[in-house]
Amino acid sequence: MIAASPNFVIGADIGGTFTDIFALDLESGGCATGKVLTDHADPANSVAEGLRGLIESQLVNPAAVSKVLHATTLVTNALIQRRGAKTALLVTEGFRDAIEIGTEHRFDLYDLDIEKPAPLAPRSLRRPIRERILADGSVALPLDEAQVRLEIQGLLAEGVQSFAVCLLHGYRNPVHEQRVRDIIRQLSGEVHVSISSEVAPEIREYERASTTLINAYVAPIVGPYLRALRQRLESLGIGSKLLIMQSNGGTATPDTAQRFPVRLLESGPSAGAIGAAYLARETQRPKILFFDMGGTTAKAFIIDDGHPLIARKLEVAHVYRFKHGSGLPVQIPAIDMIEIGAGGGSIARIDRLGLLKVGPESAESDPGPACYGLGGTLPTVTDADLILGYLSADNFLGGRMRLDEEASRKAIHDHIATPLGLSIEEAAWGIHHVVNENMASAARVHLLEHAKSPNDYSMVAFGGAGPVHAYGVARVLRQKEVIVPWQAGVGSAYGMLCAPVSFEVARSLTVPITEANWADINRMLDEMVVECRHMVEEAGIPATQITWTRSADMRYRGQGHEIQVDLENLGLPAPDLDDVLGRFRAEYRRLNAVDGPIAPVDAVTWRAVASGPVPRLPLTSAGIGGQNPRGRRGRRIYFHDAGGYLPAQIVPRETLVAGERVAGPAVIELGDASITVGPLAVATVREDGLIVMKLNSDETHGY
Repeated sequence: MIAASPNFVIGADIGGTFTDIFALDLESGGCATGKVLTDHADPANSVAEGLRGLIESQLVNPAAVSKVLHATTLVTNALIQRRGAKTALLVTEGFRDAIEIGTEHRFDLYDLDIEKPAPLAPRSLRRPIRERILADGSVALPLDEAQVRLEIQGLLAEGVQSFAVCLLHGYRNPVHEQRVRDIIRQLSGEVHVSISSEVAPEIREYERASTTLINAYVAPIVGPYLRALRQRLESLGIGSKLLIMQSNGGTATPDTAQRFPVRLLESGPSAGAIGAAYLARETQRPKILFFDMGGTTAKAFIIDDGHPLIARKLEVAHVYRFKHGSGLPVQIPAIDMIEIGAGGGSIARIDRLGLLKVGPESAESDPGPACYGLGGTLPTVTDADLILGYLSADNFLGGRMRLDEEASRKAIHDHIATPLGLSIEEAAWGIHHVVNENMASAARVHLLEHAKSPNDYSMVAFGGAGPVHAYGVARVLRQKEVIVPWQAGVGSAYGMLCAPVSFEVARSLTVPITEANWADINRMLDEMVVECRHMVEEAGIPATQITWTRSADMRYRGQGHEIQVDLENLGLPAPDLDDVLGRFRAEYRRLNAVDGPIAPVDAVTWRAVASGPVPRLPLTSAGIGGQNPRGRRGRRIYFHDAGGYLPAQIVPRETLVAGERVAGPAVIELGDASITVGPLAVATVREDGLIVMKLNSDETHGY
């Protein structure tokens, strides 16, 4: 059993296929991992089952746990499956259909039958309110409170469970939104109310309304879920602090999560990115491409100088899976990433043209890949990897789950090999290769969109399938180094232990930089700092340990997108304008690789972020120490460019010693994941347990 330290922390990440657990004793460095199939009907049960396994194995002492951190797909799944609360949207008169009109952007110019995402509130539940606030915050038409009461009473009679309020220019003056909320609470104190001036107080009417509506739609299910999770933890004897992962890479209290559940979107992937950023700083790698491939999807993130890039908008619940523009826009801070349907459970098929396609449909955990023996009959990436020798049938997940290779062979034979006239092995390789090419192509586009070259980046691989495919993806991208921590298979659960408590507050106020009234702006920024500091203090962080930053989203006049510019160390409250403009132009050049136009510069949105201290975690080498070298064995693994199957060594993690070099072809079994070491690579074990794979720099394309 791990020592009963008061500094014992646990991360729990619910994914589409598996729920991952990572437990760490901060004093001794001892750790344990768990991985169970996700119960989509009762996701809190998945966390409980994973923890119960560690407790019953005497790997975790529940009385010693000081903190549990949690990331969940609950919000994402509720949006995809449209199983949130019955929600009404109250808007300014004349803007009832803005949520349906959107931006009029066609994400596919050639599809005459293009389908757009339906609003979460149908037209019958969208009610116009007589009021008007102008762009400068002045009241042009007072709120008609009598009409508001009539509309709310009618909606309550129809069984509405939650309200979203998004009035025109509510971000500039929230007085009408706040009054509408007061009236709703007077008429029914049981329903949830989200107002845009608190959820997303930024310009862009459609995005603000969409974000507020999503928040209201999922809030009534997030509260009960978090309470159920707390009860499950207490039933296991764990009564410690619970923190929830957010999309921006920070954590928050359950109360904050219930108030702003929209910020839980993509919390799992964000946790992985924070873990990869921590490794980047600890290993002094300035440029990292983080590759996270799980059972359902694969993601790529850019990490520069130890910090992931942050986006201010994302999309969810796509009508056409992973097609940008076909989802619901969300205006929240989130770690910037690109995601495709390429996970271990992604299903392979032959399309109408006779071409091999993989994903985006996934077998997930139910029924799962054919080799799981849970009823799945369609071929998946995991089935292909098993046939190719990259996975062990009798040692999958450290022996906790046995795979049925014959079921994999039958699925690929019937659905892929026979229709294409290929052998089973060739078909399996085709599936593996297509997934690698798809992920490499997406990562390359993501890097180039940020004016970056893949060659300049090392890869960090996380996820149950990430280390299996990292070698192939890195070769396509012509990368020379892949870094894999031994806990990569539960990387997001590990990553959230590296995340600080954090909260961001934003307010839109468009002003020309050369005409800005800095006294007013500083008063606003000070108010924002107080607000976000309060949210962090609620998590138990002492005021003396809280740091904060202030920034502005700026743009050249006439452009439609802003760039975030750090305002610290610029002489606030009276900054030098040349310094402010110089920092904006330098950031514009860094992001776009070109100088900006000769045009005035406007600040559009102002931001304040408060954070607690970044946790210091030991880069533990647990399980590495040359135990039982006889545990190594041989197996044939497949590499197409090498002519087929090659004899390879299978190296369990516990048999490795620090400084050891493992030349490919080989498979290093980590317990919750496996690293494919190709014939053109050599993996070295560091003292801290990280495995660094170097690829032959002269032959880094094709494999």
